[in-house]
Amino acid sequence: MTVSDQQTGVGNDAVIRATGRSRNAWHDLLSTAGAHDWSHAATAAWLVAEHGVDGWWAQGLAVGYAQHTGRRKPGQRADGRFEASVSRRVSLDQQSAFDAVVSGVAREVGGAPTSNRTTAKYFTAKWKRDGGVITARVAPIENEKCTVALVMSVASDTELPAAKALLTSWLPDA
Repeated sequence: MTVSDQQTGVGNDAVIRATGRSRNAWHDLLSTAGAHDWSHAATAAWLVAEHGVDGWWAQGLAVGYAQHTGRRKPGQRADGRFEASVSRRVSLDQQSAFDAVVSGVAREVGGAPTSNRTTAKYFTAKWKRDGGVITARVAPIENEKCTVALVMSVASDTELPAAKALLTSWLPDA
């Protein structure tokens, strides 16, 4: 199990449709502007303020640029830690899927979540573990189905395959 880079996860055609420029055109523009020395937040903010890029796309372009310039590896967060994520579509209503993933993860990590939220569109639960965080997110789809996602932060990219395998084993059955 590997972690894809931003370019693999989001096709160039989608970037062009959403932003009006290709990924390479954005990389050239960011390089010309001096973004190599900017933080992730500054890069994304500049894309929004100066070029009207939607916030979600600005985040993705900032990550892609950092990966393109070698400042960030696939799966790496702006703080230097890495994040493994997995998801599965399940044939359960949102509350049942949330209950299943929370009880399963709680059993595996040895305790209840440190926080959970079921009042928003997406139900979430978080556990603090080994200096990082595990997050469960349950998003409704339709017809008593939803998507369950688990995300775990780890210290290095060498831990990503094992973390993804572990998280996958914690997902409720489809």
